[in-house]
Amino acid sequence: MQEKDASPLGFLPSFEHFATQAIHAGQEPEQWTSHAVVPPISLSTTFKQGAPGQHSGFEYSRSGNPTRNCLEKAVAALDGAKYSLAFASGLAATVTITHLLKAGDQIICMDDVYGGTNRYFRQVAVEFGLKISFVDCSKTKLLEAAITPETKLVWIETPTNPILKIIDIEACAQTVHKHGDIILVVDNTFMSAYFQRPLALGADICMYSATKYMNGHSDVVMGLVSVNSESLHNRLRFLQNSIGAVPSPIDCYLCNRGLKTLQIRMEKHFKTGMAVAQFLESNPLVKKVIYPGLPSHPQHELAKRQCTGCPGMITFYIKGTLQHAESFLKNLKLFTLAESLGGYESLAELPTLQVEVALAFQNIYEKLLPAKVTSSESLNGPLMSLCRIFK
Repeated sequence: MQEKDASPLGFLPSFEHFATQAIHAGQEPEQWTSHAVVPPISLSTTFKQGAPGQHSGFEYSRSGNPTRNCLEKAVAALDGAKYSLAFASGLAATVTITHLLKAGDQIICMDDVYGGTNRYFRQVAVEFGLKISFVDCSKTKLLEAAITPETKLVWIETPTNPILKIIDIEACAQTVHKHGDIILVVDNTFMSAYFQRPLALGADICMYSATKYMNGHSDVVMGLVSVNSESLHNRLRFLQNSIGAVPSPIDCYLCNRGLKTLQIRMEKHFKTGMAVAQFLESNPLVKKVIYPGLPSHPQHELAKRQCTGCPGMITFYIKGTLQHAESFLKNLKLFTLAESLGGYESLAELPTLQVEVALAFQNIYEKLLPAKVTSSESLNGPLMSLCRIFK
């Protein structure tokens, strides 16, 4: 459910009781003999059994861990899902999802996705006999045309990384599910559970690199997967245990703690991101700004129909050459030249020269302006820093 009052910027209203769920879901003190209010870190790798083959919920920490269990329950609540599973990284979650398929199956992937996802599909998944097709899923006619009897999974991001396209999740779900048992996966990393709920829009799997906004402190590497289907959950949980790419209890504790401030952080990211995007759009040294919160974004109206707000990710083009973009980045003060996003610090990078992305998207970047910069706006106010650089 969503609250009644719409966003002042025309986006959907916030999801009802989000902050309350972030604080309480999966955190019940009664689950611990100590009645600890803050879920403790359970470092034990094994758990005592009452009799051979009889355990009280946990037997071996790879199969299940009390601290991880708290996190998974909390994430499920925030996603409006029945089930959630945690993994050692976002790519570990991707690999596990891919193991739902068999050799000969086809994956349709959005042609603009995180470079690590692109690399895994192009260079690893194909070695196991999977067929990969990259399609602009923002155009449902192209998605429809790409579906074959072998298609078993469709993978999209929205917003995409790094071009920030918005994909109509509901339209994709309707297109995909007309063709039977095809799984629609939405990478929700950029939006977080606070700004978008893909499962409510028809997706079968919502996944995250929790390293980013969900944890929010740049100190955890983790992946998350949420589903509503019991059978899909059972298959993924079996693979989670069998493949074994699970996060440590300490990382689960940290991410669980990060969720408590997710609403506050995302609201601040939105406010800061919008201010920076508006500043950049008005600056004569900037050729183009891509930010879903701006009316100038091609899918701005779709974003307002699908999301409760926007994150702090901005892509913009500086007038001039690649050297101008490099000079700009070298002279930043508050922004750090680094990869990743979603923490409390401000980061900036040049995707054209970022090896992981540039190699995966060589065909796309050939069509882009060379002086393209991507920034992740922090919880502080970076505008003064940008003003000085642009003088």
